Amino acid sequence: MEKKLTQAEIDERVAILKRFRGLLEEQRNKFREYLLVLEKQESKISDEDGEAVSLHTDLEARILKNIAGLQKVIVPMQDMYNTVVSDVSQADKAEVQKVQNDLAAIRQQVLAQNEKNQQLLREHITQIRTQLDSLMTNNPYRGKRSVYAEKINVGNMVAIEA
Repeated sequence: MEKKLTQAEIDERVAILKRFRGLLEEQRNKFREYLLVLEKQESKISDEDGEAVSLHTDLEARILKNIAGLQKVIVPMQDMYNTVVSDVSQADKAEVQKVQNDLAAIRQQVLAQNEKNQQLLREHITQIRTQLDSLMTNNPYRGKRSVYAEKINVGNMVAIEA
């Protein structure tokens, strides 16, 4: 026997679907924004612009915080969506699935770009350490005391003859 849904139940399910799809689209946009920041950060790492890399890192942290906040809302909304999914039309299911697939693809791009940036930073840090070690070993003043710190030998006994 088929259960007859009231208009209120149908409206509620449609609202859940729209809200869930909207949240997924918002999260997808945040991931795109994050990917753009990572790509710009890569160029700043290559240009050795430390201040810009630091600013990009701060921006990344804010975007990730937004994504985490969205994820906290999406999880319960997805549970609600899964309970009403049987009554949702195939077109709506396909649309939500498309957004979820786009989101998954962008996540993979973000992970790949993040790994690429981390590798660039590791290489850059290694290069800087090598330069520092080179400076320390090739420093001609290494081990020398300052000219101003040297003590001048001055007698400490006074001979008085009368």
